[in-house]
Amino acid sequence: MKKNHTELTKAEEEVMQHLWEMDGAFVKDIIARMPDPKPAYNTVSTIARILEQKGFVTHESHGRSHKYIPIIARDKYRSLASKSLLDRFFDKSLSGMVHFFVDREDVSVNDIDEMMQILEETKRKKVSK
Repeated sequence: MKKNHTELTKAEEEVMQHLWEMDGAFVKDIIARMPDPKPAYNTVSTIARILEQKGFVTHESHGRSHKYIPIIARDKYRSLASKSLLDRFFDKSLSGMVHFFVDREDVSVNDIDEMMQILEETKRKKVSK
């Protein structure tokens, strides 16, 4: 089994979101939670097998069916994906990424206030260590 924890495609992320929410599921259960038009069973089954090859899920056999279970936590994937985003689009500059997002017109003053509170709280914690 290949375990390189690469980034996921949009379709793979969608399946993983359902698996994280349900803490594992059969393909039919994943499909039931997806919006219309629902993908074909074989499509979701193939995506689940790819996720297993990438090392994101494992499976338990139940007769001819498989229950897919996440082995990478959602937060671990968030870390991997956000680091990749930071590296690829912002030259590894966290301040550059933050500047990009807060400089957008659709960021409210409330959003900025919340971010300032988070930054101040984080700063206090780091200074007190």
